[in-house]
Amino acid sequence: LLAPRWPVECEVIQERIEHIEWVPPKPEPFCPPMGPEQALDTLGEEQGTVVYHCSPVLQGSCFTRARVGGAPGPLSSPAAPLEGPQDTTLLFESRFESGNLQKAIKVGPYEYVLTLRPDLYTAKHTQWFYFRVQNTRQEPLYRFTIANMAKPKSLYGRGLQPLLYSQQDARSRGVGWRRVGTDVRYYRGGVGQPPAFRLSWTARFPHDGDTCFFAACYPYTYSDLQRYLRALAADPARSRFCAVQALCRSLAGNTVYLLTITSPGGTAGKRAVVASARVHPSESGGSWAMRGFLDFLLSAHADAQLLRRLFVFKVVPMLNPDGVVVGNSRCSLAGRDPNRAYGMALAGSFPGVWHLRAMVQRVLAEREVVLYCDFHGHSRKNNAFMYGCDDGRDSAGTRLRQRVFPLMLSRNAPDKFSFASCKFQVQKSKEGTGRVSMWRLGVSHSYTLEVAFSGSTLGVRSSHFTVKDLESLGPLLCDTLLDFCDPAPAKLQWCLGEADVLLQRQMGHELGSGGSWSDVSPSELESSTSGSDSSVSDG
Repeated sequence: LLAPRWPVECEVIQERIEHIEWVPPKPEPFCPPMGPEQALDTLGEEQGTVVYHCSPVLQGSCFTRARVGGAPGPLSSPAAPLEGPQDTTLLFESRFESGNLQKAIKVGPYEYVLTLRPDLYTAKHTQWFYFRVQNTRQEPLYRFTIANMAKPKSLYGRGLQPLLYSQQDARSRGVGWRRVGTDVRYYRGGVGQPPAFRLSWTARFPHDGDTCFFAACYPYTYSDLQRYLRALAADPARSRFCAVQALCRSLAGNTVYLLTITSPGGTAGKRAVVASARVHPSESGGSWAMRGFLDFLLSAHADAQLLRRLFVFKVVPMLNPDGVVVGNSRCSLAGRDPNRAYGMALAGSFPGVWHLRAMVQRVLAEREVVLYCDFHGHSRKNNAFMYGCDDGRDSAGTRLRQRVFPLMLSRNAPDKFSFASCKFQVQKSKEGTGRVSMWRLGVSHSYTLEVAFSGSTLGVRSSHFTVKDLESLGPLLCDTLLDFCDPAPAKLQWCLGEADVLLQRQMGHELGSGGSWSDVSPSELESSTSGSDSSVSDG
């Protein structure tokens, strides 16, 4: 387990950034949505003072080489020095693993305009933020505005709040990440092209002189994964049925790990299940759901033991470690979205997805792959939900079966998973995704699991997801797998019938009124939607 490797252009501070895990004792409700603010077209350096500026000087338009610790030599000082103990200017920092903040401009005594760094070797994909602030004051109300968000719509416009972490609270009270922010607004800023969007919020810090962090979602870094794997390898009970190996190396030389989980004593007659996560670095909620999945599979629970007896699990918990390390939103160091590259024969440019696809081909030559699930996060739709594969060419029975697994999951997780939000259309622009690529290889049930950056609106809930909520999706997925593969046909038949009724209703047809959903294409079945969480510029 080697230290993370960074592009040589990236400065990295030596401090080790770690956070305690904590679950709020009460649900954290969404904040009341606010209307868009009146945008100021030229709110920038001329209106204030640059107090932090950290932008790697890239040696060309593409990645060249990497090393542990990033840029050699002494670190620069991107933060403006304080003028004395009475100076209330915040000290910003983002040169740590998964950090992202490019610039901070002080435009008022307690007001800052922030700029995010685009994904390395691109000029776009600004969504993920994760940065540190020091020299805090408890009394003032601070306002932060991120001025270059990329997406025209966001859950920040529907009640999502940023996350705050206080080191003083973590040490003295055992309190970790929590939702903060009032007057949260998401709106278009200016009239330039391409358009930029702004996220604005106000917040108070809990202590004077504290060290705090803001983040878009609960961070889960490459080092977090390595610590998890180190603990797994040191556990004699769990390591008996879990082998950890290198699937490949990333462009920067970071290991893409492959876990093989099954009961000892051979794999003859077992079907396979393949799962992956974190092809998009900003979607850290997918890593927490993946951790819950692994925790359950590796536990002594009777259902986990049964799953290990029935299946061989092939799990890649972090497909894009380079993007996670450097704090990208969407891309790898190739400067492209690797979840659009499964159809390209480019092992040298997209090693993680290329080797995952090749591994699945090898497994398919030996045994049936009953399920592929790729864990993602979503910034524009609440709840958890799935994307599946239905191109309208198969029989009605096959098309119904595509919908059974998500429907079962919605019944097992009624307060978190929304079947109504699931989509099954195979769009041409999604042919290069993991979901569609695995389906084309012959994995008949291939899904993207999307987990909202925000939380759940289902049932009586209207609150943010906690880490515990995200992790709980893993065991729920395992329960659904057992239901789906139950040799007794009752559950499957009931769900097939329910899916048929739901699709008839979706078409506006009452049972027995003539006409059938099976006569129409998936695009007609589903309301128009942009589908995945791809940014507006991905196409």
